[in-house]
Amino acid sequence: MTSSSDDPASQETTPIGRRAFLGTLAVGGVTLATGNALTDALARLASPITGRLPQGVRDAVPASSSGWRIYTVSRPMPQFEPSRWRLDIDGDVTQPIRYSYDELLTLPRTTQTSDFHCVTGWSVQNVRWEGVSVAAILDRAGLLAGARAVRFVSAERPYVDSLTLAQARLDDVLLAYRMDGRALSRAHGAPLRLVVPKMYGYKSVKWVERLEVTGDRSPGYWEQRGYDADAWIDPDDAV
Repeated sequence: MTSSSDDPASQETTPIGRRAFLGTLAVGGVTLATGNALTDALARLASPITGRLPQGVRDAVPASSSGWRIYTVSRPMPQFEPSRWRLDIDGDVTQPIRYSYDELLTLPRTTQTSDFHCVTGWSVQNVRWEGVSVAAILDRAGLLAGARAVRFVSAERPYVDSLTLAQARLDDVLLAYRMDGRALSRAHGAPLRLVVPKMYGYKSVKWVERLEVTGDRSPGYWEQRGYDADAWIDPDDAV
């Protein structure tokens, strides 16, 4: 079991919740809009390429020495108990699967290095992720004819998000259990998080414990609050 006191990442970052996050935007003199305009407003704060924020917002949002900012929607962050943790793959599949943590680690490992971009304007370059391809997980479960999307459910209630099957099956989309040569920390979603490098970070669900294959894509936690369902950093990457 991990705790915030023995988690290196949690020692160097301070989680920030939704209310606090909205408050930091107010500190920066930003007026939020609703619907898709919210994402547009955030994008105008700074380019994800430069990773810059207005000074007032940048000073108000906690950051680690590595550049990460940890956002949460509920407290405390989920705990990871290896002997009890399970990953379920179910819904519109031919063979529902349940993996223990040890079983997950025996699956073929995928490694990739990519940049991580947050819709609020900051970025972390060259993050090395290790884990299991989402496409490979879906292939093992098999898909029914009506399958169209995947819903990623977090142990951090009520956080969820969804990808279309085409998005979920991209080569660089994976369920990561290691980051930069170390097991994921609690603050970064231990034991398992989704990584979608071509989309903004709110799509990369932390503390993943279930993949539900569905007939339609459902709106995720932040999409229910005005964010775009398609969070492409570069529109040319859209599928």
